[in-house]
Amino acid sequence: MFPGRTSPTPRQRPDRRRFRTALAGMFALLLVLTGCAGAGAIGGGNGKTQIVVAIVSNPQMQDAISLQEQFRAEHPNIDVQFVSLPENEARAKITASVATGGGEFDVVMISNYETPMWAENGWLTNLQEYAETTPGYDPQDILPNIRKSLSYEGDLYSVPFYGESSFLAYRKDLFKKAGVTMPDEPTWKDVQRMAKKLHNPKQGVAGICLRGLAGWGENLAPLNTVINTYGGRWFDMDWNATLDSPEVEAAVTDYVNLVQNYGQPGAATSGFGDCLTRYSQGNAAMWYDATSMVSSVEDPEASKVADKTSYALAPVKKTESAGWLYSWSLAIPSTSENKDAAWEFMSWMTSKDYIKLVGNELGWERVPPGSRKSTYEIPEYEKVSGAYADRTLDAIAGASQETSMTKPVPYTGLQFVGIPEFQDLGTRVAQQISAAIAGQKSVEEALRQSQQYAETVSETYQSGEN
Repeated sequence: MFPGRTSPTPRQRPDRRRFRTALAGMFALLLVLTGCAGAGAIGGGNGKTQIVVAIVSNPQMQDAISLQEQFRAEHPNIDVQFVSLPENEARAKITASVATGGGEFDVVMISNYETPMWAENGWLTNLQEYAETTPGYDPQDILPNIRKSLSYEGDLYSVPFYGESSFLAYRKDLFKKAGVTMPDEPTWKDVQRMAKKLHNPKQGVAGICLRGLAGWGENLAPLNTVINTYGGRWFDMDWNATLDSPEVEAAVTDYVNLVQNYGQPGAATSGFGDCLTRYSQGNAAMWYDATSMVSSVEDPEASKVADKTSYALAPVKKTESAGWLYSWSLAIPSTSENKDAAWEFMSWMTSKDYIKLVGNELGWERVPPGSRKSTYEIPEYEKVSGAYADRTLDAIAGASQETSMTKPVPYTGLQFVGIPEFQDLGTRVAQQISAAIAGQKSVEEALRQSQQYAETVSETYQSGEN
């Protein structure tokens, strides 16, 4: 633990009831504007129970949709309807529905950011008994750090589809050709040096791909780990906003300069999906991002670099490590009227058998990583994951504030700030960072505005309103 660190006091913790009321009003309007209404009103036909599942449209989730015939064969009385959306839009619609008690969805894809807060609000169904009494589900098989992050007061409130930390993927063939050696534990100074050496826009190869797309779950995810390892933080232990600190400015400046000088074209609008496409198609020499990238990068049918990639630990500056901890998981809103059917689907999609189904039907490279210990004991998966399995497990197990930050903070989270206001605050700050990457404003200007946003949030914590 950090020297002298204490848990946030009751006055420091977010007032969930106040937040719930405010959020409900805000998202009621959003629900109308985004057209997220009425989905749950569709009844199942032919005596079937229909469940509506809201998910993020990334490759692993698309795989799950493609395998639905298997679920239907095993559960002929359950009709699954998917609402699949890009990450930023999915977050907004899911939050809108759950926060207002809209009841549009029976299953929602959320993360370890939302799970404990929404569980405390009473917005989610307690899944512990479901998980413990479902034959073969084995909740103790879930990786400990992931299981803990998806629990509230010791009980599971969401279950992981996959889990992740972050690491640095790199093209070993390009490194060899350029005479560059990747350190086992690279620093951000190393990354800048290597990106400069490998940057070759005439050949369509960026030195590195980094997220620039605005979004608290987009560009702030990697950037926050840079801020952490540079010694920065969003708030100090007295809830003073610190986004104008020298440490934060140095981290953001280096990130922006790196992607402007040696990054991909159009970086300001480039998110996880774009970087995945660019890297897997051979258009980047390095990519720092989520460990879950391996499901696509290592797929020989979709990736041109499947046999050309190695992985290094997340780059550091002042800390022992710098990875994040995240899990896309499935939860049941407390408003669902089809909880048993929802669990049948969720337990299927997050089970040991589903892992094997993906491996046998789609290829072992496409198995959702980072959720279960048993995945890494399957011989077929061990065979294809030699380059990244240990890196993934080590990164997830070692993701903590104690190893990835230099100073104590009053909030949870590594690549996010675990307070309700972060969805709005993070989005606003992310927009400032994206503008700096696009060259529309300086880093100093972006952080000056970001500091003002953060100070507005800090005032409510310091005044005792939270």
